[in-house]
Order: sequence, then C-alpha cells, then structure tokens
Amino acid sequence: MNWITTLLGNLNYPTIFFLMMLESTVVPVPSELVVSPAAYHAASGSLNVWLVILFSTLGADLGATINYVVAYYVGRPVIYRFANSRLGHLCLLNQQKVEKSEKYFYDHGMVATITGRLIPGIRHLISIPAGLAKMHYGWFLLYTTLGAGVWNCILAALGWYLHAIVPEDQLNDKILEYGDYIKYTIIALVVVAAVYFAVRHWLKNRK
Repeated sequence: MNWITTLLGNLNYPTIFFLMMLESTVVPVPSELVVSPAAYHAASGSLNVWLVILFSTLGADLGATINYVVAYYVGRPVIYRFANSRLGHLCLLNQQKVEKSEKYFYDHGMVATITGRLIPGIRHLISIPAGLAKMHYGWFLLYTTLGAGVWNCILAALGWYLHAIVPEDQLNDKILEYGDYIKYTIIALVVVAAVYFAVRHWLKNRK
C-alpha cells in the first residue's frame, strides 16, 4: 500500500494517530515503524516524545474501538466470513488468527485485553473477542489504553535510544531487528506471569 508508505515517511501527530488507528483495526500497519521512528525524530527535537505516545495510544484506542463495536453488533459468523474473504486475506487475516485471539481472550479473561496488546499476532485482534463477549466498554477502553500505552512507551524508548547510535537510513532495519528481541522478551514475560497466576490459583484452591 503505497499511501501507507508515504504516510510512514511523513510522520507528524495526525499521521501517527491515523496510522495507529489503522494498526489497531485490521490494516497491516506495523506499529514499530510508526512509533519508534516518530520517537527517533522526537529525540532530534522535531516532535515531542510524550505527544507521540499520547497520539499513538489514542489512535490505538479508536482502532480497537472500531473492532470492538463491529464484533459487538455483527457477531462471529460475519467476522469469520470477512476473515476468510479476499479483502480479509489482503489485510493478512484468516479465521485461524481470529480463533487464536478468541482463545487467548477466553483463556485469560478480561486481563487479556491488556496483555494481548503486547503480543504479536494477537495485539490488533484482541478487541474482536472482547466485542463478541460483549465486555463492558469502560473496562475494555481502560485495559486497551493501558496495554497500548505500555507498548507505545516501549517502542518510543527504542526509537529514542536508536537516535544516538543509528543513522536514519539504517533506522527501520534496526527497529525490526530490536523489535524481534522485544517481542520475544514480552512473550516470555507474559508466559511467566500466566504460569505464576495459574500456580497461585491452583494452590489457593487446594487450601
């Protein structure tokens, strides 16, 4: 999508908001290549890093809300039909991905709306099972904001750090390289946390 590439090359607060809104729906926009480059430019003084985080989080909230509302009102059959359609495949969607996000949501409960925002492949879809389950919108928005805010802070910190060590023409490659390490670390932390709470719950039930 050439227009997305154009927007990625001209980052300002409105484009950050718009791109992160798309990223939180079903449009394949990599958040790493929005927030981290914006923070990279903020380190040089052309943007404010706190506003980068704010607008990216607000955009993520709006995109997640769109998914939530659609899922809430149209239901699972229509969602699956779209995921299996040609347009859904163009958005890198399929029924298996939606089912995976549903399983994650139902396995982890409401807190999945926070942790799911940090996990690749789940992040932009976790709002769909929340809508299907008719989760209270206030809680959904709070948890989405927390999860998206944490993720955007991590990406902003990466971009700010890279400003001191990486020339701009190598930025995107380095972001993707470091982004893989961040993803694996977050997944490991989520797994450890899930095991901890599962064991804690099991011990409590035994008592």
